[in-house]
Amino acid sequence: MNIKKILFPTDFSDSSEAALDYASTLAAESGAMLTIAHVANDTSAYIAGYGGFGYVPDLPNHVARENRRRLNQVEPPSPNVRHEYRYLTGIAEDEILSLAEREGVDLIVIGSHGRTGISRLLLGSVAEAVVRRAKCPVLTVKQPRSASQDTSAHPERAVAEDSGPISKHSLH
Repeated sequence: MNIKKILFPTDFSDSSEAALDYASTLAAESGAMLTIAHVANDTSAYIAGYGGFGYVPDLPNHVARENRRRLNQVEPPSPNVRHEYRYLTGIAEDEILSLAEREGVDLIVIGSHGRTGISRLLLGSVAEAVVRRAKCPVLTVKQPRSASQDTSAHPERAVAEDSGPISKHSLH
């Protein structure tokens, strides 16, 4: 697999941070360009007030500025990784897939929150939609285990669920 372009969509979560480690390692090992993207829904915002809902005209601009600031602070942890930023607005999975196709992306590396059951049903899964609809390979990175999740009851999981760096050899 000859990887020249990697897309890393971020929602600034812990899952995204873990996926950035993988994307950065893969970009460093392959010499690929890493595109770091964030998709926001910067539509008009309403807030609950004493009289019901009130329109706040500057909130979408404030949110967009804050999202752009956060996006520009996302840096690949691997040194010397060529990277660029894309700020998109709209429906996350649609924008991610459109960008990947437009840019000729070879691999998408995306974090997964690992929701199951009713929360997955109600909230949906951007990562799942991207996996199902992408025309290129997609690497999903599960949300890292918290320190409170004890592996002593299942010591075999401590190794099986390790999400440390990978080498290019593990993709063959």
